[in-house]
Amino acid sequence: MKLKISFNSLRLFQYLILLIILPLVSTAEDGADSIFKKGNEQFAKRKYEEAVSSYQKILNSGYRSAAVYFNLGNAYYRTGDIPSALLYYEKAHKLDPGDEDIKMNIQIANLKTVDKTDPVPEFFLFRWWRGLILLLSLNTLAVLSIVFLLFTSLSFVTYLFTQSVAVKKASFYTGIVLFVFSITILFLQNRQAHYFNIHHEAIIFSGSGTVKSEPDPSSKGVFVIHSGTKVGVDKKDDGWMKIKLPNGNTGWIRETDAKEI
Repeated sequence: MKLKISFNSLRLFQYLILLIILPLVSTAEDGADSIFKKGNEQFAKRKYEEAVSSYQKILNSGYRSAAVYFNLGNAYYRTGDIPSALLYYEKAHKLDPGDEDIKMNIQIANLKTVDKTDPVPEFFLFRWWRGLILLLSLNTLAVLSIVFLLFTSLSFVTYLFTQSVAVKKASFYTGIVLFVFSITILFLQNRQAHYFNIHHEAIIFSGSGTVKSEPDPSSKGVFVIHSGTKVGVDKKDDGWMKIKLPNGNTGWIRETDAKEI
């Protein structure tokens, strides 16, 4: 398992773009960086519970980062807490769905869970579209859209002020292409946000429990589920949660039996 050593590979670009507001956030960022490095050092020394405390301290301060979630998942994995490891790996995946290290660690942790369910076959175009919109993180897409818009503006400024016909043509068509790229990236960003807004998931933390047919403790049990299983969340009703497994099976569990991603 790899340990993330930075919060975001494109942070430098974000700093340049958000230069005006940097003085307002630099103190908080420095504090989070310091604790993050401390957590990494504790992890390297195999002080996994102390590393958990450090990473949780960052999250408790309100800071959110795929790298923090990922490293926290690693620390929980080393302590043997697989449900918590999967919860934070999945949170990291939600922030950075294209990261291969995160995907790999989710697969590794899932090998230690009891429930193994085969997903319902999916039309290849749906798989392709999901893979496209989840290729890059929202932060990366946001930065790319801003960069493309900046170069689009530069191209049109060049078009307006240059005296050369050849340069005018080149800058105009370049600006059009860059503008199309910007709109496309903004569209993908919107679709990814929409995807996560409608796909609610959770990790089971109840050990072993019976899933009910109705949101009632006296209702019929439909199947047994174990800790670490990722489930879809369809809806909630008075302390109950309707879940759905990848194979299509559905039922009700207590909300306290799972933690939402």
